[in-house]
Amino acid sequence: MKIFVIGAHGQVGRKIVSKLVAQGDQVFAGIRNPEQAQAFEDAGAEPVGFNLLDQPEELAVAFKGMDAIVFAAGSGGQTGYDMTLNIDLDGAVKSMEAAELAGVKRYVMISAEFTPDRRQWPQVLRPYYVAKYYADEWLKTRTHLDYTILQPGNLLNDAGTGKVTVNPSAGGGITRDDVAAFAVQSLATPATVGKTIALINGDTPIATAVQA
Repeated sequence: MKIFVIGAHGQVGRKIVSKLVAQGDQVFAGIRNPEQAQAFEDAGAEPVGFNLLDQPEELAVAFKGMDAIVFAAGSGGQTGYDMTLNIDLDGAVKSMEAAELAGVKRYVMISAEFTPDRRQWPQVLRPYYVAKYYADEWLKTRTHLDYTILQPGNLLNDAGTGKVTVNPSAGGGITRDDVAAFAVQSLATPATVGKTIALINGDTPIATAVQA
């Protein structure tokens, strides 16, 4: 598959790129900083200049010929609320519009735990959750994409376990490696299309959980 990863240089994005390359996919790594290009070339991916502040028509050029898109971008904790809106909300929506302009159907969104339930949003992260909520809703209700929305719990830097619990009754943590592994397996799993899937680490192998 030819897969474009938005936010390829992020912590989850880099793991997604690595896993896709390892399984033989042709990976296009969307980056804003040209200084990051060499690392992706060395890893076997093709770096592509990509800025979520651009217009959908400009973003669509990078998506031409792709089989799937993974949105793993985020404004990060060092930016202000303006960039949260510009990247996590408007940037995400523009990437969806660009996917449809480019004729790409498959789209996997990395979102966040508790996004559907405002009562559980951490107050300190409320602007981020507002952005994620409306981006997810736009994907579900305003596009015709074959989407999968992954809503992982608290992200951990521990080694991946290869096991998860999907749609848990309570919150929890999950390694970034396991989020990346689930996202990669979701891409080629028809059972995940049209689904919103909450994820934490658990006891079910990812290869099994992704089919549920």
